[in-house]
Amino acid sequence: MKRFDVVALGELLIDFTENGISGQGNPLFEANPGGAPCNVLAMLAKLGHRTAFVGKVGKDFFGEQLRAAITEVGINADNLYMDAEVHTTLALVHTYPGGDRDFSFYRNPGADMMLREDEIDEALLKDTRIFHFGTLSMTDEGVRRATQKAVRIAKENGALISFDPNLRPPLWKSLADAKEQTAYGLSNCDILKISDNEIRWFTGEEDFDAGIRRLNEQYRIPLIMLSMGRDGSRAYYKGMRVEVKPFLQENTIETTGAGDTFGACCLHHVLMCGLEELDEQKLTRMLTFANAAASIVTTRKGALRVMPAKDEVEALAGKEG
Repeated sequence: MKRFDVVALGELLIDFTENGISGQGNPLFEANPGGAPCNVLAMLAKLGHRTAFVGKVGKDFFGEQLRAAITEVGINADNLYMDAEVHTTLALVHTYPGGDRDFSFYRNPGADMMLREDEIDEALLKDTRIFHFGTLSMTDEGVRRATQKAVRIAKENGALISFDPNLRPPLWKSLADAKEQTAYGLSNCDILKISDNEIRWFTGEEDFDAGIRRLNEQYRIPLIMLSMGRDGSRAYYKGMRVEVKPFLQENTIETTGAGDTFGACCLHHVLMCGLEELDEQKLTRMLTFANAAASIVTTRKGALRVMPAKDEVEALAGKEG
């Protein structure tokens, strides 16, 4: 029995999300706790899993807010470090009609980039069933080495490796560098969550099935989940391709955290069913539940603190998608 079900490493930051207009006509922003890895852990914790986070924030007001937020939602914060010299990373989320969004980052540097290789706790990585990471912890050399050390230790100790590229072009020196680090993640993972725009970007294929075939020919990833936004999602596993329709909401506010919620729910099903004996029925159930949870999150501001409860997701998932 391992102490944790999922340990994640990466960025923990403040998402400033638009929340109305002031009396002077200026946009108002709400400081929501965010960052893809902790969004994933927050949903998993909501589903009853034991989770822990590895990362760094600034020793400042926002850093204290983030520590309190992840602790509040049930994520172990023993390996959250606080940097006295570099401030917490900030992101401004610009929302468009329909819920799509764009990001502006204040991260040159940001505290999440300052995680060091010698701060990786080997005992923690040996004590988890799944280790999850993305590429934002690989944009700079120091945190990249820390990430690779964590992947190596987890893998050597029998953990499944979960990877979400979570491409954010403004944070890379070049997209060629982003591609190189994405390739590292693909070559080391057992479970991949990838979005429609990311599969096109990485493979150059407009057809998603063709893109997935290219990935599988090169990397042989056991389970791939493809999120397609308003077109639903697909799972690719041992030659099977399963597709499930989305649960579209009339009252969608924004899509921040939807992909993370989707990915977390897929990891939930892997934890419950294992990775070796999945079938079409289990994959359909997994995607339906994940689509429903992601749909609910699009109706709320932020993500980390507002993840839906299991019964709420099941109630929506029970409806026709």
